[in-house]
This record gives sequence, C-alpha cells and structure tokens, in this order.
Amino acid sequence: MSIENELIVGMLRGEGGFKDALRRVLEEDLQMSVHEFCSRTGLSQSTVYKIMQEKREPNLRTVRHVVKAVRKLEKHPGGNFIAVIASRPVLERIEERIVRIGEKDIRVKEYPASTMEEAIIAAVMAEKDGALAVVCAPIIAPTIEKILTIPVSVVIPRESMLRAIENAAAKTV
Repeated sequence: MSIENELIVGMLRGEGGFKDALRRVLEEDLQMSVHEFCSRTGLSQSTVYKIMQEKREPNLRTVRHVVKAVRKLEKHPGGNFIAVIASRPVLERIEERIVRIGEKDIRVKEYPASTMEEAIIAAVMAEKDGALAVVCAPIIAPTIEKILTIPVSVVIPRESMLRAIENAAAKTV
C-alpha cells in the first residue's frame, strides 16, 4: 500500500487513525521528525503537532495538504532504506531492521516475492517508495537492473547453497 493510501485508510479507521498512520509514515517510511516534515513541505507545525497529540482531528482540507506533502516527498525521496526482495521464509531470517554503515543507520525494508513477476513488481514498488538500492537474488537481478534507476545488489547464498547440496546428497544415499 502506498504511503498516501495508508494515510487515507488511517483517516477512515476512525478517531486517532490518521494520527497513527501519519506517525508511522513519518517514523518508518520518511524517517523524519514533525519539524523536518513541516519545514520540507511548508505545512504548519502547529497543525501537525495538534494532530499528533490528538488535540485536533484533521479536516478534509488538512488531510489533502498532508497527502500532497507526502507525495512531494515521495517524488524526491530522501533515500532512507535498502529494499530486500526475497521469499517470505528468507525475509523472516533477517534479524536486523536497521544496519549501521559507518556513522549512518540505514533501514532495511522487506518486499516479499515468491515468483519472478512478483520480484519485478516489488522492485518497481521499492524504487517508487524511495529505496536507496535493492538487494535480490541473482536470477532476477539482470532484469531488475534494466528496469530500475537505483543500484541493484545480488545475494549469493553460499552457505545455504552448500547446506542444500549436502541435504540433497544425503537424500540420494
């Protein structure tokens, strides 16, 4: 679901739904404070803080302004995460959700895919969501590299491949 759709669905969930959706979008997707969000989009800090502190339910005009601001940031993403495209069992083994590279924390965002088509769609979605780069299996990487404008890194599962070969060999004996 796109960020803007999350905000709209949050609004429809009832009281506090928009606030919860906006908080999650700011913290997880955009990784920015209310102050930074408002300064980059021109929205009133006072209005956004009132929404976040549940002192005010946003009216339709305010929701439109917030969604428009989020769209603006999506078109010029801050590049705040690395997308990992893999099957659900592989993604469940990822323990770190934030990786420290030098002095910078980079978030890992998972995109489950069980077919080649799903992997291609996930890659396009990841780039649209503002990924810095994509990590995927070698079988799909050449295709994804032709589609995306962001870097693509390949996972070569050496240890798991060797274990799979040993398991297969044990079954043939």
